[in-house]
Amino acid sequence: MSEPPSPAASVPEGPAATAGRTGWNRNERLGILNGWAVFTGDGFFNVSVVVAGFAARLGAPNWVIGLLPAIAGGGWMLPQLLVAARVRPLPYKLPVYRSAATVRTLSYIAMVLVAALLTDRPALCLSLFVLSMMVNALASGVSGLPFLEVVSKTVSSDRRPRFFGARNLYGGLLAFGAGLLVRWILGPSGLTFPYDYALIFALGTLAFTLGYWVFGRIDEPPDPPQSAQGVRGELRAIPETLRDPHFRAFLTVRLLLAGASMSEPFFAANALRELHFPAATLGIFVMALTGAAPLSNVVWQRVAERQGSRRIIRSASVCYGLAPLLAVLVGTLHLGTWAYLGVFVLSSVAAQGFNLGHTNHLLNIAPPAARSRYIGTLNTLVGAALFTPVVGGLLADAAGYTPVFIGSAVLCALAWWQCGRLRRDA
Repeated sequence: MSEPPSPAASVPEGPAATAGRTGWNRNERLGILNGWAVFTGDGFFNVSVVVAGFAARLGAPNWVIGLLPAIAGGGWMLPQLLVAARVRPLPYKLPVYRSAATVRTLSYIAMVLVAALLTDRPALCLSLFVLSMMVNALASGVSGLPFLEVVSKTVSSDRRPRFFGARNLYGGLLAFGAGLLVRWILGPSGLTFPYDYALIFALGTLAFTLGYWVFGRIDEPPDPPQSAQGVRGELRAIPETLRDPHFRAFLTVRLLLAGASMSEPFFAANALRELHFPAATLGIFVMALTGAAPLSNVVWQRVAERQGSRRIIRSASVCYGLAPLLAVLVGTLHLGTWAYLGVFVLSSVAAQGFNLGHTNHLLNIAPPAARSRYIGTLNTLVGAALFTPVVGGLLADAAGYTPVFIGSAVLCALAWWQCGRLRRDA
Protein backbone atom coordinates (compact mmCIF):
# COMPACT_ATOMS: atom_id res chain seq x y z
CA MET A 1 0.00 0.00 0.00
CA SER A 2 1.53 3.30 -1.07
CA GLU A 3 1.99 6.12 1.41
CA PRO A 4 0.08 9.41 0.95
CA PRO A 5 1.98 12.25 -0.67
CA SER A 6 4.23 14.10 1.73
CA PRO A 7 3.64 17.84 2.20
CA ALA A 8 7.34 18.23 1.54
CA ALA A 9 6.84 17.13 -2.04
CA SER A 10 4.57 20.01 -2.93
CA VAL A 11 5.11 23.71 -3.44
CA PRO A 12 4.46 25.57 -0.18
CA GLU A 13 1.42 27.77 0.15
CA GLY A 14 1.63 31.52 0.52
CA PRO A 15 2.19 34.68 -1.53
CA ALA A 16 5.88 33.98 -2.07
CA ALA A 17 5.07 30.65 -3.63
CA THR A 18 2.03 31.62 -5.70
CA ALA A 19 2.58 31.62 -9.45
CA GLY A 20 0.59 31.05 -12.57
CA ARG A 21 1.13 28.20 -14.94
CA THR A 22 3.53 30.27 -17.06
CA GLY A 23 5.06 32.37 -14.24
CA TRP A 24 7.73 31.64 -11.65
CA ASN A 25 7.41 32.11 -7.92
CA ARG A 26 10.25 33.58 -5.84
CA ASN A 27 11.84 30.25 -4.95
CA GLU A 28 11.74 29.08 -8.54
CA ARG A 29 13.30 32.33 -9.75
CA LEU A 30 16.15 31.98 -7.26
CA GLY A 31 16.67 28.36 -8.31
CA ILE A 32 16.81 29.39 -11.96
CA LEU A 33 19.26 32.23 -11.24
CA ASN A 34 21.41 29.75 -9.34
CA GLY A 35 21.47 27.54 -12.42
CA TRP A 36 22.50 30.40 -14.69
CA ALA A 37 25.41 31.36 -12.43
CA VAL A 38 26.57 27.76 -11.98
CA PHE A 39 26.39 27.09 -15.73
CA THR A 40 28.54 30.17 -16.28
CA GLY A 41 31.05 28.90 -13.73
CA ASP A 42 31.07 25.51 -15.44
CA GLY A 43 31.95 27.25 -18.70
CA PHE A 44 35.13 28.62 -17.15
CA PHE A 45 35.91 25.56 -15.01
CA ASN A 46 34.97 22.85 -17.52
CA VAL A 47 36.83 19.82 -16.21
CA SER A 48 36.96 17.88 -19.46
CA VAL A 49 38.28 20.79 -21.53
CA VAL A 50 39.72 23.69 -19.54
CA VAL A 51 41.03 21.86 -16.47
CA ALA A 52 42.21 18.90 -18.56
CA GLY A 53 43.98 21.35 -20.88
CA PHE A 54 45.65 23.01 -17.90
CA ALA A 55 46.85 19.63 -16.62
CA ALA A 56 48.12 18.71 -20.09
CA ARG A 57 50.11 21.97 -20.20
CA LEU A 58 51.70 20.93 -16.91
CA GLY A 59 52.72 17.60 -18.47
CA ALA A 60 50.33 15.41 -16.48
CA PRO A 61 50.14 11.72 -17.51
CA ASN A 62 46.86 10.43 -18.92
CA TRP A 63 45.81 8.66 -15.74
CA VAL A 64 46.00 11.97 -13.86
CA ILE A 65 43.95 13.69 -16.58
CA GLY A 66 41.44 10.86 -16.23
CA LEU A 67 41.45 11.38 -12.46
CA LEU A 68 40.25 15.00 -12.76
CA PRO A 69 36.65 14.33 -13.91
CA ALA A 70 36.59 11.25 -11.69
CA ILE A 71 37.27 13.50 -8.72
CA ALA A 72 34.70 16.05 -9.85
CA GLY A 73 31.96 13.49 -10.51
CA GLY A 74 32.81 10.68 -8.12
CA GLY A 75 33.73 13.03 -5.30
CA TRP A 76 30.35 14.71 -5.69
CA MET A 77 28.47 11.43 -5.45
CA LEU A 78 30.42 9.20 -3.05
CA PRO A 79 29.65 10.99 0.24
CA GLN A 80 25.94 11.33 -0.38
CA LEU A 81 24.85 8.22 1.50
CA LEU A 82 26.65 9.59 4.55
CA VAL A 83 25.08 12.98 3.90
CA ALA A 84 21.65 11.35 3.68
CA ALA A 85 22.06 10.00 7.22
CA ARG A 86 22.88 13.50 8.47
CA VAL A 87 20.32 15.42 6.42
CA ARG A 88 17.30 13.12 6.61
CA PRO A 89 16.04 14.11 10.10
CA LEU A 90 16.68 17.85 9.59
CA PRO A 91 13.54 19.89 8.91
CA TYR A 92 15.67 22.42 6.98
CA LYS A 93 18.39 21.39 4.51
CA LEU A 94 19.63 24.81 3.38
CA PRO A 95 22.02 25.35 6.34
CA VAL A 96 23.95 22.27 5.21
CA TYR A 97 24.04 23.61 1.65
CA ARG A 98 25.33 27.01 2.80
CA SER A 99 28.13 25.51 4.90
CA ALA A 100 29.27 23.31 2.03
CA ALA A 101 29.09 26.26 -0.38
CA THR A 102 31.56 28.19 1.80
CA VAL A 103 34.05 25.33 1.59
CA ARG A 104 33.53 25.10 -2.18
CA THR A 105 34.24 28.81 -2.64
CA LEU A 106 37.44 28.62 -0.57
CA SER A 107 38.65 25.62 -2.57
CA TYR A 108 38.08 27.48 -5.85
CA ILE A 109 40.11 30.40 -4.52
CA ALA A 110 42.90 27.95 -3.64
CA MET A 111 42.88 26.61 -7.22
CA VAL A 112 43.22 30.14 -8.59
CA LEU A 113 46.21 30.87 -6.34
CA VAL A 114 47.90 27.54 -7.10
CA ALA A 115 47.51 28.08 -10.86
CA ALA A 116 48.84 31.65 -10.65
CA LEU A 117 51.83 31.07 -8.36
CA LEU A 118 53.15 27.50 -8.58
CA THR A 119 53.35 26.43 -12.24
CA ASP A 120 57.14 26.82 -12.16
CA ARG A 121 57.04 23.67 -9.99
CA PRO A 122 54.64 21.49 -12.04
CA ALA A 123 54.53 18.48 -9.70
CA LEU A 124 53.70 20.59 -6.65
CA CYS A 125 51.25 22.72 -8.62
CA LEU A 126 49.40 19.68 -9.96
CA SER A 127 49.35 17.98 -6.55
CA LEU A 128 47.90 20.99 -4.74
CA PHE A 129 45.45 21.68 -7.57
CA VAL A 130 44.16 18.10 -7.43
CA LEU A 131 43.95 18.27 -3.62
CA SER A 132 41.86 21.46 -3.89
CA MET A 133 39.63 19.73 -6.45
CA MET A 134 39.11 16.83 -4.03
CA VAL A 135 38.06 19.17 -1.22
CA ASN A 136 35.74 20.96 -3.62
CA ALA A 137 34.21 17.73 -4.91
CA LEU A 138 33.53 16.37 -1.43
CA ALA A 139 31.96 19.67 -0.38
CA SER A 140 29.89 19.54 -3.58
CA GLY A 141 28.73 16.07 -2.57
CA VAL A 142 27.62 17.42 0.79
CA SER A 143 25.62 20.19 -0.90
CA GLY A 144 24.21 18.06 -3.71
CA LEU A 145 21.63 16.16 -1.69
CA PRO A 146 20.31 19.24 0.15
CA PHE A 147 20.06 20.96 -3.23
CA LEU A 148 17.84 18.20 -4.65
CA GLU A 149 15.80 18.05 -1.44
CA VAL A 150 15.13 21.80 -1.55
CA VAL A 151 14.22 21.67 -5.25
CA SER A 152 11.84 18.76 -4.65
CA LYS A 153 10.13 20.77 -1.88
CA THR A 154 9.89 24.09 -3.72
CA VAL A 155 9.21 22.99 -7.32
CA SER A 156 6.25 20.69 -7.96
CA SER A 157 6.83 17.61 -10.12
CA ASP A 158 4.70 18.95 -13.01
CA ARG A 159 6.82 22.14 -13.16
CA ARG A 160 10.27 20.55 -12.83
CA PRO A 161 10.81 19.95 -16.58
CA ARG A 162 10.18 23.66 -17.25
CA PHE A 163 12.25 24.65 -14.21
CA PHE A 164 15.30 22.65 -15.22
CA GLY A 165 14.74 23.58 -18.85
CA ALA A 166 14.86 27.30 -17.99
CA ARG A 167 18.00 26.79 -15.90
CA ASN A 168 19.69 24.85 -18.66
CA LEU A 169 18.56 26.97 -21.63
CA TYR A 170 19.72 30.41 -20.50
CA GLY A 171 22.51 28.97 -18.40
CA GLY A 172 23.80 27.36 -21.58
CA LEU A 173 23.79 30.72 -23.35
CA LEU A 174 25.80 32.25 -20.50
CA ALA A 175 28.20 29.32 -20.58
CA PHE A 176 28.63 29.92 -24.31
CA GLY A 177 29.67 33.46 -23.46
CA ALA A 178 32.15 32.03 -20.99
CA GLY A 179 33.52 29.89 -23.82
CA LEU A 180 34.04 33.00 -25.93
CA LEU A 181 36.02 34.54 -23.07
CA VAL A 182 38.06 31.35 -22.63
CA ARG A 183 38.95 31.40 -26.32
CA TRP A 184 39.95 35.08 -26.15
CA ILE A 185 41.98 34.63 -22.96
CA LEU A 186 43.87 31.60 -24.33
CA GLY A 187 44.41 33.24 -27.71
CA PRO A 188 44.20 36.92 -28.73
CA SER A 189 44.45 38.33 -25.18
CA GLY A 190 48.20 37.80 -25.16
CA LEU A 191 48.21 36.57 -21.56
CA THR A 192 50.98 34.06 -20.99
CA PHE A 193 50.72 30.74 -19.19
CA PRO A 194 49.79 30.37 -16.32
CA TYR A 195 48.09 33.76 -15.93
CA ASP A 196 45.63 32.95 -18.70
CA TYR A 197 44.35 29.91 -16.82
CA ALA A 198 44.43 31.73 -13.46
CA LEU A 199 42.16 34.44 -14.90
CA ILE A 200 39.77 31.84 -16.31
CA PHE A 201 39.59 30.07 -12.96
CA ALA A 202 39.04 33.39 -11.13
CA LEU A 203 36.08 34.25 -13.36
CA GLY A 204 34.62 30.81 -12.72
CA THR A 205 35.04 31.30 -8.97
CA LEU A 206 33.07 34.56 -9.09
CA ALA A 207 30.22 32.92 -11.01
CA PHE A 208 30.02 29.92 -8.68
CA THR A 209 30.06 32.11 -5.57
CA LEU A 210 27.16 34.17 -6.91
CA GLY A 211 25.20 31.01 -7.67
CA TYR A 212 25.70 29.57 -4.19
CA TRP A 213 24.65 32.83 -2.55
CA VAL A 214 21.47 33.08 -4.64
CA PHE A 215 20.34 29.52 -3.87
CA GLY A 216 21.01 30.08 -0.17
CA ARG A 217 18.31 32.80 -0.13
CA ILE A 218 15.48 30.37 -0.99
CA ASP A 219 12.61 30.19 1.53
CA GLU A 220 12.67 26.49 2.36
CA PRO A 221 9.52 24.93 3.83
CA PRO A 222 10.20 22.53 6.72
CA ASP A 223 9.99 18.77 6.32
CA PRO A 224 7.77 16.77 8.65
CA PRO A 225 9.73 15.28 11.59
CA GLN A 226 11.65 12.11 10.75
CA SER A 227 13.64 9.92 13.07
CA ALA A 228 17.42 9.87 12.67
CA GLN A 229 18.66 6.49 11.48
CA GLY A 230 22.36 7.26 11.44
CA VAL A 231 24.89 5.91 8.96
CA ARG A 232 24.32 2.31 10.02
CA GLY A 233 20.60 2.70 9.55
CA GLU A 234 21.11 4.09 6.06
CA LEU A 235 23.47 1.24 5.19
CA ARG A 236 21.01 -1.36 6.52
CA ALA A 237 18.29 0.22 4.37
CA ILE A 238 20.26 -0.26 1.12
CA PRO A 239 18.97 -3.84 0.50
CA GLU A 240 15.40 -2.58 0.90
CA THR A 241 16.09 0.19 -1.62
CA LEU A 242 17.65 -2.27 -4.04
CA ARG A 243 14.52 -4.44 -3.89
CA ASP A 244 12.68 -1.69 -5.76
CA PRO A 245 12.82 -2.88 -9.41
CA HIS A 246 12.52 0.67 -10.74
CA PHE A 247 15.51 1.75 -8.66
CA ARG A 248 17.57 -1.27 -9.76
CA ALA A 249 16.85 -0.58 -13.42
CA PHE A 250 17.85 3.05 -13.06
CA LEU A 251 20.98 2.12 -11.11
CA THR A 252 22.06 -0.29 -13.87
CA VAL A 253 21.71 2.39 -16.54
CA ARG A 254 23.58 4.94 -14.44
CA LEU A 255 26.45 2.51 -13.75
CA LEU A 256 26.85 1.73 -17.45
CA LEU A 257 26.84 5.42 -18.36
CA ALA A 258 29.33 6.15 -15.57
CA GLY A 259 31.62 3.55 -17.09
CA ALA A 260 31.16 5.13 -20.51
CA SER A 261 32.43 8.43 -19.12
CA MET A 262 35.99 7.06 -19.16
CA SER A 263 36.64 8.66 -22.56
CA GLU A 264 35.30 12.15 -21.81
CA PRO A 265 38.44 13.76 -20.31
CA PHE A 266 40.56 12.58 -23.23
CA PHE A 267 38.71 14.37 -26.01
CA ALA A 268 40.67 17.56 -25.27
CA ALA A 269 43.93 15.72 -24.50
CA ASN A 270 43.62 13.81 -27.77
CA ALA A 271 43.14 17.09 -29.65
CA LEU A 272 46.23 18.68 -28.08
CA ARG A 273 48.59 15.70 -27.96
CA GLU A 274 47.65 13.49 -30.92
CA LEU A 275 45.93 15.82 -33.37
CA HIS A 276 48.20 18.79 -32.46
CA PHE A 277 45.46 21.42 -32.35
CA PRO A 278 46.59 24.79 -30.86
CA ALA A 279 45.69 25.60 -27.22
CA ALA A 280 43.24 28.33 -28.27
CA THR A 281 40.97 25.65 -29.76
CA LEU A 282 40.08 24.69 -26.19
CA GLY A 283 37.98 27.85 -26.12
CA ILE A 284 36.26 26.75 -29.32
CA PHE A 285 35.57 23.36 -27.75
CA VAL A 286 33.99 25.06 -24.72
CA MET A 287 31.88 27.14 -27.11
CA ALA A 288 30.77 23.96 -28.88
CA LEU A 289 29.89 22.35 -25.56
CA THR A 290 27.95 25.36 -24.33
CA GLY A 291 26.54 26.50 -27.67
CA ALA A 292 24.81 23.18 -28.25
CA ALA A 293 23.23 23.28 -24.80
CA PRO A 294 20.48 25.90 -25.31
CA LEU A 295 18.95 24.31 -28.42
CA SER A 296 19.24 20.79 -27.03
CA ASN A 297 17.59 21.91 -23.79
CA VAL A 298 14.58 23.19 -25.70
CA VAL A 299 14.27 19.80 -27.38
CA TRP A 300 14.88 17.81 -24.17
CA GLN A 301 12.32 19.87 -22.25
CA ARG A 302 9.65 19.12 -24.83
CA VAL A 303 10.56 15.44 -24.78
CA ALA A 304 10.32 15.46 -20.96
CA GLU A 305 6.88 17.06 -20.99
CA ARG A 306 5.47 14.84 -23.74
CA GLN A 307 7.30 11.51 -23.45
CA GLY A 308 8.96 11.47 -20.04
CA SER A 309 12.45 11.06 -18.66
CA ARG A 310 12.94 7.49 -19.91
CA ARG A 311 12.91 8.66 -23.54
CA ILE A 312 15.38 11.44 -22.72
CA ILE A 313 17.87 9.07 -21.09
CA ARG A 314 17.65 6.60 -23.95
CA SER A 315 18.14 9.22 -26.66
CA ALA A 316 20.96 10.91 -24.74
CA SER A 317 22.73 7.55 -24.48
CA VAL A 318 22.86 7.38 -28.27
CA CYS A 319 24.46 10.84 -28.51
CA TYR A 320 26.91 9.97 -25.74
CA GLY A 321 28.03 6.85 -27.61
CA LEU A 322 28.43 8.64 -30.95
CA ALA A 323 30.85 11.22 -29.49
CA PRO A 324 33.84 8.86 -28.93
CA LEU A 325 33.17 7.12 -32.25
CA LEU A 326 33.39 10.47 -34.02
CA ALA A 327 36.66 11.21 -32.20
CA VAL A 328 38.12 8.00 -33.62
CA LEU A 329 36.81 8.80 -37.10
CA VAL A 330 38.25 12.34 -37.11
CA GLY A 331 41.66 11.07 -36.03
CA THR A 332 41.66 8.23 -38.56
CA LEU A 333 40.57 10.32 -41.53
CA HIS A 334 42.38 13.53 -40.48
CA LEU A 335 39.20 15.58 -40.82
CA GLY A 336 40.44 18.61 -38.88
CA THR A 337 39.30 20.94 -36.10
CA TRP A 338 35.81 21.72 -37.34
CA ALA A 339 34.86 18.08 -37.67
CA TYR A 340 36.23 17.44 -34.19
CA LEU A 341 33.80 20.03 -32.80
CA GLY A 342 31.07 17.47 -33.41
CA VAL A 343 32.54 15.38 -30.60
CA PHE A 344 31.84 18.15 -28.10
CA VAL A 345 28.44 18.98 -29.60
CA LEU A 346 27.32 15.36 -29.18
CA SER A 347 28.78 15.22 -25.69
CA SER A 348 26.98 18.44 -24.73
CA VAL A 349 23.64 17.32 -26.15
CA ALA A 350 23.95 14.08 -24.17
CA ALA A 351 24.97 15.88 -20.97
CA GLN A 352 21.96 18.21 -21.11
CA GLY A 353 19.68 15.24 -21.65
CA PHE A 354 21.19 13.41 -18.71
CA ASN A 355 20.97 16.50 -16.48
CA LEU A 356 17.25 16.75 -17.08
CA GLY A 357 16.40 13.07 -17.46
CA HIS A 358 18.38 11.68 -14.53
CA THR A 359 17.14 14.24 -12.02
CA ASN A 360 13.49 13.98 -13.06
CA HIS A 361 13.56 10.19 -13.14
CA LEU A 362 15.15 9.86 -9.71
CA LEU A 363 12.75 12.30 -8.06
CA ASN A 364 9.81 10.57 -9.76
CA ILE A 365 10.66 7.03 -8.62
CA ALA A 366 11.76 7.95 -5.08
CA PRO A 367 9.00 7.75 -2.42
CA PRO A 368 8.82 11.12 -0.59
CA ALA A 369 9.57 9.55 2.80
CA ALA A 370 12.65 7.77 1.41
CA ARG A 371 13.84 10.46 -0.99
CA SER A 372 17.13 11.16 0.81
CA ARG A 373 17.95 7.46 0.98
CA TYR A 374 17.23 6.91 -2.72
CA ILE A 375 19.33 9.91 -3.73
CA GLY A 376 22.18 9.02 -1.38
CA THR A 377 22.26 5.33 -2.27
CA LEU A 378 22.18 5.91 -6.03
CA ASN A 379 24.80 8.64 -6.03
CA THR A 380 27.18 6.78 -3.73
CA LEU A 381 27.07 3.60 -5.82
CA VAL A 382 27.36 5.48 -9.13
CA GLY A 383 30.10 7.69 -7.71
CA ALA A 384 32.45 4.74 -7.37
CA ALA A 385 31.94 3.89 -11.05
CA LEU A 386 32.80 7.44 -12.09
CA PHE A 387 36.46 6.67 -11.39
CA THR A 388 36.65 4.62 -14.59
CA PRO A 389 38.42 7.53 -16.40
CA VAL A 390 41.47 6.62 -14.31
CA VAL A 391 41.32 3.14 -15.87
CA GLY A 392 40.81 4.83 -19.22
CA GLY A 393 43.94 6.91 -18.62
CA LEU A 394 46.02 3.82 -17.84
CA LEU A 395 44.66 2.17 -20.97
CA ALA A 396 45.44 5.29 -23.01
CA ASP A 397 49.01 5.34 -21.69
CA ALA A 398 49.42 1.70 -22.72
CA ALA A 399 47.50 1.51 -26.01
CA GLY A 400 46.43 5.01 -27.05
CA TYR A 401 43.09 6.77 -27.01
CA THR A 402 41.26 4.66 -29.61
CA PRO A 403 40.55 1.62 -27.35
CA VAL A 404 39.24 3.98 -24.67
CA PHE A 405 36.87 5.68 -27.11
CA ILE A 406 35.58 2.38 -28.49
CA GLY A 407 35.05 0.98 -24.99
CA SER A 408 32.90 3.98 -24.09
CA ALA A 409 30.76 3.52 -27.18
CA VAL A 410 30.12 -0.14 -26.29
CA LEU A 411 29.04 0.78 -22.75
CA CYS A 412 26.67 3.41 -24.12
CA ALA A 413 25.07 0.79 -26.37
CA LEU A 414 24.52 -1.44 -23.34
CA ALA A 415 23.00 1.48 -21.42
CA TRP A 416 20.63 2.19 -24.32
CA TRP A 417 19.49 -1.43 -24.23
CA GLN A 418 18.95 -1.36 -20.46
CA CYS A 419 16.87 1.82 -20.73
CA GLY A 420 14.03 -0.39 -21.93
CA ARG A 421 13.64 -1.56 -18.31
CA LEU A 422 13.13 1.96 -16.89
CA ARG A 423 9.72 2.90 -15.55
CA ARG A 424 7.66 5.09 -17.83
CA ASP A 425 6.74 8.45 -16.34
CA ALA A 426 3.14 8.81 -15.29
